[in-house]
Amino acid sequence: MQFLGRLDAAEKLSDHIQVNKSENTIILGLPRGGVPLGLVIAKNHDVPFDIVLAKKIVHPEHSELAIGAIAEGGEPMISPQYEIDQVWIDSEITRVKAENEKRRTLYDETIVHQQLKDKEVILVDDGIATGSTMFAAIQAVKAQNPKSITVAVPIIPKPTYYALEEQVDNISYVAVPSHFLGSVGAYYRSFPQITDEEILDMLKSYRK
Repeated sequence: MQFLGRLDAAEKLSDHIQVNKSENTIILGLPRGGVPLGLVIAKNHDVPFDIVLAKKIVHPEHSELAIGAIAEGGEPMISPQYEIDQVWIDSEITRVKAENEKRRTLYDETIVHQQLKDKEVILVDDGIATGSTMFAAIQAVKAQNPKSITVAVPIIPKPTYYALEEQVDNISYVAVPSHFLGSVGAYYRSFPQITDEEILDMLKSYRK
């Protein structure tokens, strides 16, 4: 399984998503990769779109290794498998919170922030590896008392899928490979980084 790009993945994933009542459903995209997918799904199913900000907390010696994550309105989630100095963790939490707040201010210029209480929420990303940011987003969304939570991603490793089953009401996906290739990008022919400026352009186009 390999997607041409995020828009191809979005269309394929959209076919696997069931919306019961569009007026009571909200799509939440995780920036940055989940936004283009979420916008396509929101358009296809005629439901409102918003963003939930969640960002990984990284290892002090390996910037690509997530030791946890924190979402806006949620508590930090730190993996117990790493022995990391608390001073580093505290500084990372402060940095991530500030970045989430900055992005929320930026994105709210072009999008209406949605209330999640009693809503059927669909959390969208372009794929999941360890799932640290997705689990942080789930925790933050649960605090807002939605009616239900669905995670929608094109690709999920089996162990992460089983862990998600214990946290949410539904999971929509295209593939759950037994042997994960090590990164989400390995399942995309084109998987470029997305900038905040590109996200803003997408949100402005969505509003038109």
